Amino acid sequence: MKIVGLVGSNADFSYNRLLLDFIAKQFNKLIEVDVTDIKDIPMFNQSDDQTNSEPIQHLNKKISEADGVIIATPEYNHSIPSALQSVIEWLSFNLHPLDGKPVMIVGASYDVQGSSRAQLHLRQVLDAPGVNAVVMPGNEFLLGQVHEAFDEENNLKDIKTTEFLEGCIKKFIRFINVVNILQSPEGMKDVSTEEDLYATGSIDTTIENVDKSADDWVEQAAKETEAVEGNTYVKLDRGVLTVNQLDYFLKSMPMELTYADSNNQFLYYNRTLDAEDMFASRWPGQVGSPLAQCHPERTYSSVSWVIQQLRKGNEDVVRVHVPTHGPDKYVVHSYQSMHDEDGKFVGINEYVQDIKPIIDWYLEKTGQQLTGGSVDAVSGATTQVDTVSGATVNEDTN
Repeated sequence: MKIVGLVGSNADFSYNRLLLDFIAKQFNKLIEVDVTDIKDIPMFNQSDDQTNSEPIQHLNKKISEADGVIIATPEYNHSIPSALQSVIEWLSFNLHPLDGKPVMIVGASYDVQGSSRAQLHLRQVLDAPGVNAVVMPGNEFLLGQVHEAFDEENNLKDIKTTEFLEGCIKKFIRFINVVNILQSPEGMKDVSTEEDLYATGSIDTTIENVDKSADDWVEQAAKETEAVEGNTYVKLDRGVLTVNQLDYFLKSMPMELTYADSNNQFLYYNRTLDAEDMFASRWPGQVGSPLAQCHPERTYSSVSWVIQQLRKGNEDVVRVHVPTHGPDKYVVHSYQSMHDEDGKFVGINEYVQDIKPIIDWYLEKTGQQLTGGSVDAVSGATTQVDTVSGATVNEDTN
């Protein structure tokens, strides 16, 4: 489980950074914590929009891709530091990575109360319109007299304090799982055991005697089946193409294509980019694997729900917007059911594309404009929303 540990101070030395470093080290078997500083984030100024600057985009990407966020805040004048407030303003202006994101608050201070008032204030800020984080209730971790709390190796001295912190971390993990279920489509939690995501069964087209998890599954499967390649012709429904021509055709599609059969085995993707450059990362060694090995375990219920909608005919296509690629893109994952000539479900075609260029082209050619959205005059950090791109328009609400 990937967690962003957000340091709530921009000071060169911070005990709250020390606390997050300890959490990352002490509980690395439970969670993977990426301790992230805010020193490079500029102070918020809506008249000088720096949403697209590298530091803000980098932080947005980290939080968007994380399962949850742990914020460690000191206490300044009974409140949170201005630097932390500024960061949250940026993350609720044109970008909204904290919206629906599970958040745990911890804090350390010189005082015996351990940043209790700052934590209370931070809960209110995170609950504001435009931020909409899902903050774990209770389970406050308040580390007082922090200048005496760590030993020379930067470990917490008190065993009971460490044990209590471990309990908080374990509860946060369960909290993240609960939030994922609550934010899932209706009925998703009821189908998590109906799909064999490990593809332990077989269908007519399953290639036996080849390990589905093998990195060279394609090569082994081709040898086992004596699969044709190169300039060998293949008769299709309305065409005759060589294997090479078919490969060229699929690779030319302006989207990322993935084929999974009805046995939940990943069989193909049109490789045109390296994994790190794709909207949905795929790599050659994945092909042939059960779908369980292509997704993190926390998403199994979501994956099963999508498959069930298509397998049962409840939907012909399920579309999901994934807002982790920046404000200049609108990336959509479409899961399209596939059927044989008798209407039998034979698998899923997942195609992923940035549809914003198509929308921009359409608007340019027709002269039409997008309308919609609303102004949030409460938070001061959320402005009019472009209902297609997800971007927002600067508007002074102060």
